[in-house]
Amino acid sequence: MSRFFSLTRLRALLSKESIQMRRDRVTFAMMIGVPLVQLMLFGFAINTDPKELPAALVAPTQDRFTRAMVSALELTGYYRFIAPNATATQAEAMIARGDVAFVVTVPSDFGRRIERNDRAAILIEADATDPSVASGAISTLSTVAGRALQREAGDAAPQQDRGVEIIVHRRYNPEGITQYNIVPGLLGVILQLTMVMMTAMALTREAERGTMENLLSMPATPLEIMLGKVLPYLAVGAIQVVVVLAAAKLMFDVPFIGSLTVVLAGIFVFVLALVILGYLISTVSRTQMQAMQLTFFFFLPSLMLSGFMFPFRGMPQWAQHLGEIFPLTHFLRLIRSVMLKGAEAQTVADSFVALGLFVVLLSVAALFRFRRTLD
Repeated sequence: MSRFFSLTRLRALLSKESIQMRRDRVTFAMMIGVPLVQLMLFGFAINTDPKELPAALVAPTQDRFTRAMVSALELTGYYRFIAPNATATQAEAMIARGDVAFVVTVPSDFGRRIERNDRAAILIEADATDPSVASGAISTLSTVAGRALQREAGDAAPQQDRGVEIIVHRRYNPEGITQYNIVPGLLGVILQLTMVMMTAMALTREAERGTMENLLSMPATPLEIMLGKVLPYLAVGAIQVVVVLAAAKLMFDVPFIGSLTVVLAGIFVFVLALVILGYLISTVSRTQMQAMQLTFFFFLPSLMLSGFMFPFRGMPQWAQHLGEIFPLTHFLRLIRSVMLKGAEAQTVADSFVALGLFVVLLSVAALFRFRRTLD
């Protein structure tokens, strides 16, 4: 047997590592699961040119020219009118909540002006909090409008003779500054990564070092233990919040239109959900490596499907439904609506309810799992 290399020793080591890999089911699942998740997300869910964007139509008199314009907009593939008979008040509330990306307003005298060969105008208000969402849809407007009216008029008049003026208002971010969209979202991304990972790895480290047994021997209930482990990390999250919000205002000049109280309330509920999630991961993980792997396995699809990196409305419906299960999705809606749109608490109530539901469900799961680990 060679002193420097032996096939027998090598086979023994390979057999030992194979057995170890089979025992570490979390790592083995990550090796298979992460590539599949990346293929699914990048191959099917991610779309940098979003289509079928929800829109509301405000048209007091829906004559044939108005219907022609709406049909032409829908045929572009960018617009999907989910509220074809909205009032101005209803449309304003929908774009403020983020239910629609566009509000198309057609004046009552639109058809009469076209028939008299007068210059008619249509107002399209775009939610520009995410500049990439509206760019493609807006770029096709002028050509589509002229052709639609020519077909409906039944003549071959040049577009400049029988045309329509498209007035576009980019709401909430008229300059299309990307930082206004990215920086508030970064707060959620930073909190999610650090809070979940720090909590999960800190608790798993105690189990690895054997100090968890001392904690379990104390006369404390699972709820008391969970709160004792979770609440200190809220202070760490508070420091991160102050740093990011200060940088957003001082370095990037991001507007802060809404209420600071509403933002801080949303951040508190969001961070509470994250640290409880980290606690839940620690009850599943046996080692710190497993805790880190599970954290990234949660972080990756959350980052892709929340609307931070890619337009949420540009994803297929199944991907949007999947994105709704991540707290980051609802937090991004909340903070962008409050900071950029000046939304009030009742406007973002759905986001608060969703985040509160995450806190309750994750707390129940963590307590249930903690009891199982006592056996």
